This record gives sequence, structure tokens and C-alpha cells, in this order.
Amino acid sequence: MAAAGIGTARDAAMEPARSSRFRARVGEGRGPAPRRARPKIAFLVRALEYGGAERQLVVLAKAMHERGNDVRVLTFYAGAPLEAELRQAGVPLRALGKTGRWDMFGFLRRLHGVLREERVDILHGYLDIPNAVAAVMRVLHPGLTVVWGVRASYMDLTQFDWLGRVTSPIVRALSRYAHLVIANSRAGLEYAVAHGYRRATATVIPNGIDAERFVPDRAAGLRVRAEWGVAPHECLIGLIGRLDPMKDHATFLAAASRLGGRPDVRFVCVGGGEARYAGEMAELARRLGLVDRLTWAGPRADMCAVYNALDIMCSSSSGEGFPNVIGEAMACGVPCVVTDVGDSAWILDQPALVAPPRDPMALAERMQRLADDRAYAARVGADGRQRILREFSVARLAASTEHALSQLVAGRAR
Repeated sequence: MAAAGIGTARDAAMEPARSSRFRARVGEGRGPAPRRARPKIAFLVRALEYGGAERQLVVLAKAMHERGNDVRVLTFYAGAPLEAELRQAGVPLRALGKTGRWDMFGFLRRLHGVLREERVDILHGYLDIPNAVAAVMRVLHPGLTVVWGVRASYMDLTQFDWLGRVTSPIVRALSRYAHLVIANSRAGLEYAVAHGYRRATATVIPNGIDAERFVPDRAAGLRVRAEWGVAPHECLIGLIGRLDPMKDHATFLAAASRLGGRPDVRFVCVGGGEARYAGEMAELARRLGLVDRLTWAGPRADMCAVYNALDIMCSSSSGEGFPNVIGEAMACGVPCVVTDVGDSAWILDQPALVAPPRDPMALAERMQRLADDRAYAARVGADGRQRILREFSVARLAASTEHALSQLVAGRAR
């Protein structure tokens, strides 16, 4: 059967019944845009570095391409590692050649030219700065449909440099120029609305987890454990995430130190990040007496094997939207302990394994429960994979996005 794509005959037949519901939920655009059977969709992102939002963009672009949609990805900068996956899948990829932070006018002129040359119908930003740029492009291209991707549910601006603190309110003000805002979490939607985004033009589409890539694979996990010097009988608890204050490695390390009486428990932190914060966390680990039982693994590309190396995955974040690492670990059958931030608790759906943020004692108690009862941990892991297959598949992500965009295009045409 041929791929359906956006704007098929089935969509057209259903439009009269959908129209009033659509107008109430995402509003009418300003001015009609030419309607095609399959509108051209361009995703706009800074660079395809390793990261949760960037990974989701790749997953979504590939899935929509495979379903017959006319998609391409535009990047500010070229040469990032996730580009290869898009090229291999046949998704058109184009770098805009931004030369640095202050290269704005030349960059905007190049983007303007690409949108006109490729006759893009929908420009879908990912993250704040690409979202803001997409809003600016609406002024230059009146028929352009602008979609924003919101990926955060909490931002501590004290952790950003001066430019981040200045641009944040500007981005919020520009949100009114987005025809549709797609948040990847319920918490993210509420945060956005509380900071000035219009609820009428916003919706939630949760992330999709590639359960064909992230699978239980004990053999691959054992290879990684051997690399880290972790014996098969030891319980390995890991935090996977960039070295960033929002991931709250300090709470994870403090919780780990409370399990110090167990010589059979080891810990690992996977991910790169800012050098100063990394140094602070290394010093904290030394003061807590964790040096001999903690591995700093740095960033890794073989993430399925990394998840499978763990007996327990811990997310100690103080702020999240939809944390991919929880879904990916669950898809690998790894039991998780999480803090109650963003949509973490909803994704996990295991209330007994959810701890308040910044509470090392509560986090340690939940890790201890899984470490003490391997049968319970195995059941939690198996249930977690089934939940991902049922609720957070890539197919569901792609279909939901197609539906939202097709309604948006149809509404603007009317």
C-alpha cells in the first residue's frame, strides 16, 4: 500500500467534520496559503548534535519521509553527527552556513532564499532560537505556515549566559506569530502557556521512542560493562544525560553515597557537557567517597548497549519536558527511578519509583528497592517496554504530527 502523506483524499473527506473542532483548538492563520496534496515541510534546527530534541527531530523526519511526506531538514551549522542518519534514510538535508553567533543578516538572507527556492509550505522550528527565526520568516513569506516545537517544561535562566537571558523573553513575545505550537509534554504545554504562549494554538504530541533500535540486548550490555570494569554480578546504576545543572548530578551523587554500604553496587554517568560543571561534579564525587565505584563515561554513540549495561537507570533532573532517556531505557527493558519533574512520572507509570526532585534520600530509597529485589526490577523492566510499545511508538508520533499539520494547512486554506 502506498504511503499516505499529509493532505490525502481521506483527510479531505474528513475536513468538514473537523473544521469547527480545529478552529477551536489551533485557530485560523492570517491569510490563506496555496494548498497542495502534500505540502513541503522544512524542519529548522541549530545543528544535529547528540541531544534529546535533535534525536527526536531525526526520528520524526525519517518516519514522515517513510510515510510519503515531502520533508527536509535545514540546519544553521553543518557537520554534526546525527546528519549521517538522515542522509542514510534519504531525507534531504541542507546547511545554511551560519558562521557564528553574530552572523544574522547573511544567515536570514540565505534561509529566505532556500524557503523561496524550495517553495516550503510549513516551517517547523525545533527549540527556541530556530522557533524565533521561523517566526521572522513568516514576515518575509506571508503564505508560510509556521510551527514551533517546544521541548522544555522548566528553565532556570540563572544557568544561562547573558544572551540566553536576553533572548528568552523575545522568544516568548514572538510565540504569537506561530500558527501552531507543538509541545512534547503536558508539563511543557502548561509551562509555555504560563509564560505567554496562546493555549488556543498549542497542542501536545509526546515523543516517539524507536523500539526497534532500543531493544533488550544483554550481550551488548555485558560488553560495555566489561569495558567499564563492572562484574556481571554487580548492580550498576546509571545517570544518562549531559553534564548540566538541570540534570542535577549532585542529587544523583548524594543518593549514590547513601548506598555506600553495599560493595556490590556501582555507578556510572554517561554524557558530555560544560567543563566547569564536570569539574565541580568530579570534586563532589571525590568528597562523597565515590571515586572507586563511579565511572565518568563521557558521551557515547552506542546508546542501546549503554542502556543494556545498566541494572537501574536513574533520572535525577530538577527540570524536564519529555526525557527521552527514560523512554529509551524502558524500551530496553531497564527499570527506572525518576524525579517528579515534567512528564517523567507519567512516562514511567510506576508511582513507587518516583521521587521528589532534589531529595537524595528519597532517590536512594527507590534505587535501593530495585537493587534489593531483582525479580521486582525485572517485572518493572518488562512492563516498561510494553508501555513504550503501546503509548510512545514512532508510528504514533508521526501519525499525530501528520494529523496536526494537515488540520493546520486545511484551516489556513479555508
